[in-house]
Amino acid sequence: MIEDAYRTAEAMGLPVWCTDQAGPYQTIPYPGQSWQPEGEPARQPHEYLRDGTAKALTLFRPADGRVRLHGVTACPNTVLHPWLKRELAAILAAMPDPPAGPVAERRAAWGRWQEGLSIKPSLLDELPPLRMLLVLDNLAGHKTPELVCWLFAHGVMPLYTPVGGSWLNMAESLQRVLKRRALDGQYPQSTAQIIAWFEAAARHWDEAPTPFEWGGKRAARRRRQRERRHRLGGSGACTCKPLRWGARRE
Repeated sequence: MIEDAYRTAEAMGLPVWCTDQAGPYQTIPYPGQSWQPEGEPARQPHEYLRDGTAKALTLFRPADGRVRLHGVTACPNTVLHPWLKRELAAILAAMPDPPAGPVAERRAAWGRWQEGLSIKPSLLDELPPLRMLLVLDNLAGHKTPELVCWLFAHGVMPLYTPVGGSWLNMAESLQRVLKRRALDGQYPQSTAQIIAWFEAAARHWDEAPTPFEWGGKRAARRRRQRERRHRLGGSGACTCKPLRWGARRE
């Protein structure tokens, strides 16, 4: 279902956003490359003080590569939910108003993204037009009735990654990119530095964002591997399993 959302929802005029929380990141030296004068490599201290941790709240749209990031020292629901609601409300406010359609069509549009689920969240009795799909990790904090009802009331359908399938959340891929740009080869002295570097990396990313596509060359290679056939010399025939050459006849 999430793969289908990445491939088809944007073409249907339904934006897909992903959200995740990266970290925690400690105030320690991080290995990595850095620009230094020739013959003067960067040196990191072998002793350091750990002075707290920082996290990055991320909201990412793969179709255009835009990211919204906010650094925090902790992200309980009392921090995460207000930030997520504020960012989603700003995104929805900038979108054109959806056309008003029949109630049956509205509910069918919502139900289309619940097909195949063994556990389906209970939809509201009165649903607004569906305006956005939001991919989240399968965490208890993302399933609180207060948050889910707020999403439904604002036309946002949450799509939860399966347990052990957080790789379906493309925000994680972007967070790895931003982490390398912000921390690799650096030694942050405080959590405030970590937050400032992450937010600066996100701003620079947004100056020339790179859209993400589901699958790409790696998925194509896996598909070819699954579909691989073993050709037989001298004809166009092939087998699904390799033949055992040199096997003795009984």
